[in-house]
Amino acid sequence: MITALDHVQLAAPPGSEERLRAYYVAVLGMTEIPKPPTLARRGGCWFQAGAVQLHIGIEEDFRAAKKAHPGLRVTGIDAYAARLEAHGAPVTWDPDLPGHKRFYAHDPVGNRLEFLEPLGGPRP
Repeated sequence: MITALDHVQLAAPPGSEERLRAYYVAVLGMTEIPKPPTLARRGGCWFQAGAVQLHIGIEEDFRAAKKAHPGLRVTGIDAYAARLEAHGAPVTWDPDLPGHKRFYAHDPVGNRLEFLEPLGGPRP
């Protein structure tokens, strides 16, 4: 039986780790977590915020997905969007999900990220 989502894997082109670190740590406020040594030699980075983990692996023929994305639940979504924009990361608001306020942004290599907050406060 599935009990939880452990992590989401995204991809990135070779040599993009420093740009990813700058975005996921400085802009999104996540913490970089160490990869196991056997996996670290493959490149890429892992990030965490609370129980949420994003693993970004290196892909030689990387192409950013146009539709696929992780949905990241946030609190204080207006302030969070302002934080991204203050760091030069544009956001695109999307009002089409009932019961939520949400926007999309892209990381420095083009991965699409969805940020959402339930209306009326946090829900399980």
